[in-house]
Amino acid sequence: MRHGQARLIERDQHVRELLDVIGAGDSTAVLVTGEAGIGKTSLIREMVARVGPEYRVLVGSCDDFLAPPLLQPIRDAFRVAGGPMATATQPEAVFNDFLAEFRRPTVLVIEDVHWADDATLDVLRYLVHRLDQLPGAIVVLTYREDSLDARHPLRGWLGSLADVPIRRISLQPLSREAVRWLAAGSGRDADELYELTGGNPFYVTEVLAGPVDAIPATVVDAVLARFSRLDKESLAVVEQLAVIPRTVELEHITRVIGSRLDGLSQAEQSGVLETHGNTIGFRHELARRAVEQALPPVRRKLLNAHVLDLIMHCDEDGHGARVVHHAVEAGNIDVLLEHGPRAAREASRAGSHRQALAHLEAVLPYARRLDVPERAALLDDYAWELHIAHRFADAVEAGHKALALFGQLDESVALVETQMRQSRFLYMAGDTAAAIAMSDTAIAIASRVGTVAVRASAAAGRGMLLALTGGAVEAIPELERAHELACEAGRSDIDALCHNYLGLAWCDLGSPTGLNHLRTSIELATQTGDYEAVARGYTNLAEMLYRETHWTELAECVRDGLEYVRERGFGSHAYNLEVHQALLDLRRGEWAAAEKRLRRLIDSVDDQGMLSVLSLSSLGRVLARRGAPDAGDLLADVWQRARRQRSLTGLAYAATAYAEWAWLNDRPDLLASIRDEIRHLTEIQAFRRLPGSYGWTNPDDPYERALGLAESDDPDDALRALETLDRLGAAPAAAMVRRRLKELGVARIPRGAQTRTRQNPRGLTERQLEVLVLLADGLTNPQIAAELVLSTRTVDRHVSAILARLDARTRHEAAAAARSLGLSRERSA
Repeated sequence: MRHGQARLIERDQHVRELLDVIGAGDSTAVLVTGEAGIGKTSLIREMVARVGPEYRVLVGSCDDFLAPPLLQPIRDAFRVAGGPMATATQPEAVFNDFLAEFRRPTVLVIEDVHWADDATLDVLRYLVHRLDQLPGAIVVLTYREDSLDARHPLRGWLGSLADVPIRRISLQPLSREAVRWLAAGSGRDADELYELTGGNPFYVTEVLAGPVDAIPATVVDAVLARFSRLDKESLAVVEQLAVIPRTVELEHITRVIGSRLDGLSQAEQSGVLETHGNTIGFRHELARRAVEQALPPVRRKLLNAHVLDLIMHCDEDGHGARVVHHAVEAGNIDVLLEHGPRAAREASRAGSHRQALAHLEAVLPYARRLDVPERAALLDDYAWELHIAHRFADAVEAGHKALALFGQLDESVALVETQMRQSRFLYMAGDTAAAIAMSDTAIAIASRVGTVAVRASAAAGRGMLLALTGGAVEAIPELERAHELACEAGRSDIDALCHNYLGLAWCDLGSPTGLNHLRTSIELATQTGDYEAVARGYTNLAEMLYRETHWTELAECVRDGLEYVRERGFGSHAYNLEVHQALLDLRRGEWAAAEKRLRRLIDSVDDQGMLSVLSLSSLGRVLARRGAPDAGDLLADVWQRARRQRSLTGLAYAATAYAEWAWLNDRPDLLASIRDEIRHLTEIQAFRRLPGSYGWTNPDDPYERALGLAESDDPDDALRALETLDRLGAAPAAAMVRRRLKELGVARIPRGAQTRTRQNPRGLTERQLEVLVLLADGLTNPQIAAELVLSTRTVDRHVSAILARLDARTRHEAAAAARSLGLSRERSA
């Protein structure tokens, strides 16, 4: 039938593009995006069918489970090829094996990566970042752009590939003409069909397959209409397969559907199900979901119970995620309580922290059915995963519940370990006083318990807090004692932690041994496989390198650290390192890039905890240099937060940013107040770079270089400084230099760029600026067109150009950029 071609019509150019990429022989990654049903899978199948024999083609797909099975799409892709990747369960153990698989020309396709587990994303990121080392490696990834909100994990994953050359193919709906061609001879009204389906190929196909005399109210109705014509046997098969969020291997199909093979055949012949290779499943996930959601609740539970029973009697490993999914759907609480915590621990060890959290949150509503030790351990695990997920306040709450349960038990060791973790959660949440109190309680209990390892852990935790809050002199002996105890107990993880915070303490006292301790902590943690300790080592080393102005090593630390923490799912550590990348951008004079990075970070996390001081003070610094009117209020608030939190790093970053604002705005009273506030920390090297307390001598920072020139008595130096500051958009500093030039007797002082030009670093045209102002005010393209008396198509083109010039992915990002530049309808009037 003609409508059977809907899945490939208007896709030839994209198939050719994919084949051209493969034929070029260069290793690369291709992202294929589009809404559900747009034809991504059909495009991939056509490409796979036409790839030459010189390439090995591997295809895997992600599935919409409650928490996706670890590395399932990778295992699926390598199932036929065999080797270690076919049974991989831990990303850290397979990184090198995975890379070795691409020493021969290979096309790897992973579909629907918006459903990928963290471990799969980690392995894919590892591969994509190393494509330049491989011969003829092509990675094709598909995902639904409309499924990604600003905080979807894939957003951050895509952002981590900013430095990697990537091809993008965005599939668009069919044109009205294409739908008209497909509908010819079907008896359907083509325009009505187009309006109903929006040109979505899958929806078009489903509606055309339905009765001609029935006009479906929605596309879901059209999908279900096809199933309603199946006989009872076929419908039973379809319903059973609908509760399984993945295709089923043919070798297992009889176990799933029993003797209903005739029903399976009819469902396949009717186009409801399709066979591909050695698997069978629905033509599209949309169809599966339509059937699943239409099932009566009791029927749905029974079908899931059948699948759960099959999985439970399967001898294969790695089914934890599927067990949890179907136990939840079947309402089998006993199985959920038995397997959920175990699946969460497996996911956490593999770096799939989102999946670990999903498993734990599935179990928690029924936790009261566990005995007290199991419930305490569950809440302890939950608190840790919440902390990894940037949900610091929730982590504190879960930690308190775990402590209350451990307090009922004669488990002093477990109690102390949980108290030390809780101390960290409190600190990350910004409640430093409570964190110290919790640490002191743990120390008191540990001293009575007498276990060497526990005393080592408690001492290390207390030393950590002292080092973080300015108590360097007290921290050093505490950490050295913890180091001795850790060595005695054989606890290399605690040993690495001691080196980490000894590094902070010695750096605070100005000793060069501090950085060496930090480097050693990373080496020790790497050797023992303590991934979180390695990640923490990178962030603390970055902070000290920034404070010590070791720019070259800082850039290397941020680059290596971000690669490490992203590949292992440590979001809070990645946040910290991203702030330092923004500070490096700022130092290089790339202010727009720094601001964009910082705003993206701040928007990406609800509960930033103490990390908000780092990101907001850095953003405030950018805004202060540009003369943004809200910079002072922002930095005043950040300074108050830093004082409450007592984190030395937070105080250092907030003080330097707020002091710079005070200096730029001729507020010597405020500058003196900030200095007085931190006078008791004068031995701490973090505060030696307050504005006004040293010369602007950094030759690699165009801003500092200009300010250094401006202090010269030579008018030519000051004029060169003014030119640089105008180019950067540093309005307050430029005004200071103009006053300086008047003092030097310069008669003709350049006025500088007009306000509009100064706020327009990306060179937008006057018309584009007008469009951007209205876009920032929340107007849609048709509304902008009406306002400016333009066609909507012309506005579409202007908006596309604006997004490209501002390097913005969305209208929201473009609007944020406009506001940061002071553009609004009022200011432009």
